[in-house]
Amino acid sequence: MSLSFEGRVVLVTGAGGGIGREYALAFAERGASVVVNDLGGDIKGGGKSSAAADKVVEEIRAKGGKAVANYDSVEDGEKLIQTALDAFGRIDILVNNAGILRDRSFARTSDVDWDIVHRVHLRGSFLVTRAAWNHMKNQNFGRIIMTASAAGIYGNFGQANYSAAKLGMLGLANTLAIEGRKYNIHCNTIAPVAGSRLTETVMPADLLASLKPEYVAPLVLWLCHDQCQENGGLFEVGAGWIGKLRWERSQGDIVRQKNQPMTPEAVRDKWDKICDFTEATKPVSIQESLQSVVNVLSQVELAGEVGANPTAASASASGINPTEAVGKKLPPTTFSFDHTQCILYALGVGMSTKDPDHLRFLYEGHADFSCLPTFGVIPSQAAMMGGGLSTVPGLNIDFTQVLHGEQYLELYKPLPTSGKLTSEATVADVLDKGSGAIILLDVNTYNGNELVCYNQFSVFVVGAGGFGGRRTSEKAKTSLPPPRRTPDAVVIDSTTRDQAALYRLSGDWNPLHIDPSFAALGGFKAPILHGLCSFGFAARHVLKQYADNDPSRFKAIKVRFVKPVMPGQSLQTEMWKEGNRIHIQCKVKETDAVVLSGAYVDLHPASNASPENLTQGGGLQSELVFAEIGRRIKDLGSEMVKKVNAVFGWEITKDGRPAAQWTIDLKNGSGSLHKGSYSGKVDVTFTVSDEDFMEVVQGKLNPQKAFFSGKLKVRGNIMLSQKLEVILKDYAKL
Repeated sequence: MSLSFEGRVVLVTGAGGGIGREYALAFAERGASVVVNDLGGDIKGGGKSSAAADKVVEEIRAKGGKAVANYDSVEDGEKLIQTALDAFGRIDILVNNAGILRDRSFARTSDVDWDIVHRVHLRGSFLVTRAAWNHMKNQNFGRIIMTASAAGIYGNFGQANYSAAKLGMLGLANTLAIEGRKYNIHCNTIAPVAGSRLTETVMPADLLASLKPEYVAPLVLWLCHDQCQENGGLFEVGAGWIGKLRWERSQGDIVRQKNQPMTPEAVRDKWDKICDFTEATKPVSIQESLQSVVNVLSQVELAGEVGANPTAASASASGINPTEAVGKKLPPTTFSFDHTQCILYALGVGMSTKDPDHLRFLYEGHADFSCLPTFGVIPSQAAMMGGGLSTVPGLNIDFTQVLHGEQYLELYKPLPTSGKLTSEATVADVLDKGSGAIILLDVNTYNGNELVCYNQFSVFVVGAGGFGGRRTSEKAKTSLPPPRRTPDAVVIDSTTRDQAALYRLSGDWNPLHIDPSFAALGGFKAPILHGLCSFGFAARHVLKQYADNDPSRFKAIKVRFVKPVMPGQSLQTEMWKEGNRIHIQCKVKETDAVVLSGAYVDLHPASNASPENLTQGGGLQSELVFAEIGRRIKDLGSEMVKKVNAVFGWEITKDGRPAAQWTIDLKNGSGSLHKGSYSGKVDVTFTVSDEDFMEVVQGKLNPQKAFFSGKLKVRGNIMLSQKLEVILKDYAKL
């Protein structure tokens, strides 16, 4: 079936000749209404004429097509789009094709040569695209083509200005592809090789004759059709050949060691490896690019540490001395992270965009973007994996015999989605189980001076018992059996073959979970899934089943690790609700083997968090601020409405739960303040704790830093946050 553009409106810039003319004719031939834009100047940007555009319009109309001419510069982007709207009522497709040349060797390139090339190519494409953008968003359809060049991709002598502008257009296109995706706006880039006024200065005449524009146009038409889902692509095209380009990156090499300076000599010595593309990777997003850096940080931290080496020398059981070990503190560890690590962890414990409820944990732009509660084990695990236990006197043990037996996690407030956390670990107790020793490690994790979460790692050291110590401890967080009845709920979730490979990117680099030969040394047929990965699966099952995926309701979790899970097996979580405690047991569905036992999740009580049922005030410090704002609105409301012209909603929380709701209307009448529910339209809503709100008001906490650390959440028109100063600084002085 042939591709039709019936009903579509297309704008082609620089369409008075060459490739642009071919695009315009081809779109019109297939039913599109076409705006033929051309300034009518020469290839250096001089002069102006309507003749070129008029001639192409006449050609289209002579064949029964629909077309109008536009003679404006692409720097007048709004005028070009308005022509489409006036003539045809919409704009669907934009081909940014206009261009000029001012070729000079770099040393001879003047400011004028540089600026005019950028104004036409890069700035012109920006201005025309921006003018079309909202129209495309509103109709939930748009196709945009950026015209780059081989000179931009590879460089070319005498074209520094042109090369820079053309590669800039590729960067612009890549970002538009990301921002436009959810609106069905696709943006692709082509680097055409065809005979035109611009290429005749750099190509022989006989070659130009063979590189016909009609060998380029079919690619552009396909990329602009409804059926084509390509987005963010870069294509070279010419002479009937089309090729897609992508970035390739060498594996590279790490050129520094922990606590050692990085030197140019180290770079020199690793240069061949850095430039070796034998096993190159092909990153396709900034997230993939950044993840490489994150991986390096983890590798540097863990390189050469005790526990990473399967041949670590054994120590005798007599090396256990509880008197020396208990109470000893391990060196503090720090963990810096942003939304990337939060999302990577969520993916590692099985979250997927297939479930709309998971998006709040997978998309940093979500209005309620949050960190999964069980991410709280990640910042603290460095105490376990970083070799800190080896520094504790009285713990002369074989770290190849260490097993993770149990885990307890308690959150004191929802985890931030970015920041720097510090963990302080203490040996709480050492127990003698005969066949081995149990080490209880308490880890407190802080965000600044604020305690965020507490972990207790219970590790079993095979063969290290028999030293005459106690068998039990009041310091241990005990596991509990489930009720003796049929489970109240059961959730079955499949792991993937690559689940362990994905989860390890959150910082547990133990080769037992990725290297078949290392797994074989441990007696396993294949690499096994991390116990804390199963822990994360089970916790999120409870969070969805009983807390509507609200992380603020999560209080604590305790599990005992019983048997390993193989990646690809299905996890079956059985749940029993007893008040705010959810007892859980996790099995492998295929074998019915229990893998997590004695487990439970504690939830905070459900809050009646609808606007009508919010606890309004109740000793909140923010109450004073809003009262003052209300008084100021009465005195100066009309002036504030002129300055702000927006409606702000505030959701104040206390201890992680909704506590009060306020609406500041500085758009209607002379302004007003509302407490509780508000029936009108709110332009932007801020969610923040009572304590952090006061920090912002008093100037102790920068709003931007609060936003990026997850303390301040915004949904709606985020740009209106710039007007907060008018409300909080000028009119909320206590």
